[in-house]
Amino acid sequence: MSEQSAPHPPVKDPWKGLRGVMAGTLVMEAIVVGLALPVVHRFGGGLSSTNGLLVGGLAVAMVLASGFVGRSWGLGLALALQALMVLTFFIAPALGALGVLFALVWACILWLRRDVARRLAQLSSPDQR
Repeated sequence: MSEQSAPHPPVKDPWKGLRGVMAGTLVMEAIVVGLALPVVHRFGGGLSSTNGLLVGGLAVAMVLASGFVGRSWGLGLALALQALMVLTFFIAPALGALGVLFALVWACILWLRRDVARRLAQLSSPDQR
């Protein structure tokens, strides 16, 4: 077999793993938000319909958004949900505190995303060939 006809391994998508991390983070965050219902009920002055809808809607939106992180607008949607979660501090402080913690996780993900993009740019530059 010559070198020309030797099969090449399939090219792996370097962004696939990062999309998985983002989707997993959204699902994990949705679970944490759902588990925050008793905390909001106990320490948030009771579970009003507004708080219940906010917590439930946020959890459902995060699960749904996890399926769209591969789209061009998916990261923006995830970050908008994260900003909304941080802003809930004024309605349910316990949920807002969780939002701040997950904002730090998203900051790490964005840093990792930037690092992957930088490395890919270095690999595709002509001086690296």
